[in-house]
Amino acid sequence: MSSLKGLSNVTLLKLDVVEPADIRAAVEAVTSSTGGTLNYLISNAGRNHFMPILNEDLERVKQLFEINFFGPIALTQAFAPLLIKAKGMAVYVTSISGYLNIPYMGTYSASKKSIEIVADTLRLELAPFGVDVLEVVTGGVKTMGQTSFGNFELPANSLYKIIEDTIAGRARGLDGMPKMDTLEYAAAVVDQITQRATGRFWYGQNVEGVKMSTTAVAVPQSAMDAGAVMGTGLDALAK
Repeated sequence: MSSLKGLSNVTLLKLDVVEPADIRAAVEAVTSSTGGTLNYLISNAGRNHFMPILNEDLERVKQLFEINFFGPIALTQAFAPLLIKAKGMAVYVTSISGYLNIPYMGTYSASKKSIEIVADTLRLELAPFGVDVLEVVTGGVKTMGQTSFGNFELPANSLYKIIEDTIAGRARGLDGMPKMDTLEYAAAVVDQITQRATGRFWYGQNVEGVKMSTTAVAVPQSAMDAGAVMGTGLDALAK
């Protein structure tokens, strides 16, 4: 956020989405500066995560859901009066991973799909109050989301230890998949928000293929599975 510091039309606030005190302080700050209205609430904060299901530390999974699932719900509840007063808009950044069974990302994908289901429901529940809801189903984008896996390591007794380097590489974003420039993605998302689009907006690298194969046509599960395991090391492990 440091690049935004000093801009006349930007106020930076500390907001850890799992800290109730931070949420309350943010609501108070926005209320005092706008008179109690909020045009747009964009839930973009999230945490990436990679780990085979059998090796998951369930406490870490709970923390993941606190950030990716419960955090956006808490924010929406806290800011709802301001959104309703402004007849504003709630936006949730979700992921194409919620439509795919990507190895080592099962719990992350579940957290992103879960908040999408909540957003779908909120679109109906907030409509009577004049508040619109948009879900941004996001494909590959250049972000800082995979910069915290430098010390990725599987448990010593993991069944997947032999392919640990492959899994670690994918966690660090070294899967060879292209990613969209951040500003290109952001500009398109902003356009949708200012046009008051609702429902799902698919954008980012690889979204069209995922959208077509998971929502528009019937693709055999065997074909989906074959594509999902490609390059993950699981095919080699099976041999």
